[in-house]
Amino acid sequence: METTLHIDNESRLASSEARFERRSPASGEVVTTGAAANAEDAIAAIEAADRAFAEWSQTGPGMRRALLLKAADEIEARTEAFVAAMKAEVGAGDVWAHFNVMLAANLFREAASLATQIQGETIPSDKPGTLSMTVRQPVGVILSMVPWNGPVVLAARAIAYPLVCGNTVVFRASETSPKTHELIAEAVYAAGFPPSTLNFITNDPKDAPELVEAMIAHPAVRRVNFTGSTHVGRIIAEHCGRYLKRCVMELGDKSPMVVLDDADIEGAVNATIFGAFLYQGQICMTTERVIVDESIADRFVDRLAERAKTLEAGDPRVQAACALGPIINQNAADRLNGLLEDAVSKGATVRAGGAAQNTLMSATVLDGVTSEMRIYGEEAFGPILQVIRVKDSDEAVRVANDTEYGLSAAVHGADINKAMSVAMRIETGSVHINGATVSNEAQAPYGGVKASGWGRFDGGRAVIDEFTEVKWLTIEQPSQQYPL
Repeated sequence: METTLHIDNESRLASSEARFERRSPASGEVVTTGAAANAEDAIAAIEAADRAFAEWSQTGPGMRRALLLKAADEIEARTEAFVAAMKAEVGAGDVWAHFNVMLAANLFREAASLATQIQGETIPSDKPGTLSMTVRQPVGVILSMVPWNGPVVLAARAIAYPLVCGNTVVFRASETSPKTHELIAEAVYAAGFPPSTLNFITNDPKDAPELVEAMIAHPAVRRVNFTGSTHVGRIIAEHCGRYLKRCVMELGDKSPMVVLDDADIEGAVNATIFGAFLYQGQICMTTERVIVDESIADRFVDRLAERAKTLEAGDPRVQAACALGPIINQNAADRLNGLLEDAVSKGATVRAGGAAQNTLMSATVLDGVTSEMRIYGEEAFGPILQVIRVKDSDEAVRVANDTEYGLSAAVHGADINKAMSVAMRIETGSVHINGATVSNEAQAPYGGVKASGWGRFDGGRAVIDEFTEVKWLTIEQPSQQYPL
């Protein structure tokens, strides 16, 4: 597979004709060769988007809605291409790939419904004969950057919401999933959006730091829309602060699943298995910690381990039925092995799975995790589920909050009032009672607290607030009297 840059809706090579390679996480073979943009290319994309903003920002809601709906259809029409690209580039299985496409198409349709919801309000005024109001206006060029792990849906929200608000977008694809990301840009172009409304660039990983700072620094970029690791998010935020650019960020997490003493054990196990091992635990909302009341812990962990052992790891390109694909690269697999080794050396017990072999790692259940272990605090981002036993719901809340992160959580319990009390005390952006930590709906606000980021993605008013500016506007009597 090959990718190019897309500027002014034209496919082009990088100005230097440089390219980079993306290799399969399963086999190591080259699966994609991408155009490696330099600062000159990035600036060209930004300036094209800036020129397009004048016209696009004035389009009516009907046109924006129609184009977004058409883009949703174009995304669905490319389903099999998305699935093939995700399998090759990021080791995704059929379930995760199809789930991404479905969510992305739904998100574009939800974004289309917001076209007529970008509204201001009237404000009472003490000045006689004055009409005071607010209006919401698009801000300009949005620089959007998303990672490889949920490549279709994360790209969709980084493109659709800024566009419906009247902004133009420069989308910098992940170097790990360049073809997958190019497919969604092509779907937007096929829908008929005006030239340069969306510009698409890819770059060599080694050029990313310099390229990204140059883009953030450009005066035409007025918002930075970033999803990725907390480590990189801090760097992006520092650049945004230096150049006085507002940013929207979704970063890392160690999502907790709290299992109370009256929980439906089978239901809690089902939700935990799904949340912990979907896409081999490489999702921002992955259940990394299951915090279980000690009175039911033995039964819960026995059943959890039994289920985990049935999940097969393999290469989804040749083993369609495998539940877990490869870890994204060997460095990540080695890091997971280090976390596992550290925990076992300090008293944890492996109840299912075990160390990664190359980039394949089975669904691993690690019981008896304590705060002295690295995995207690570090984001694993892989198929290692840690079990932490607690004496009651108050301790469960304390452990759930004993982290720098706060993106998603879940609570399982039969007493809804008790479960609700626990949910309200967990410091996180979302909590799902008797559900999984992995949950997303385009109409619901999504985002984190603490080191999991700031701002909200999805969810109607939330994204309108992120991608528009509020302007105070008055209409006054020209004959009014002034004190000077």
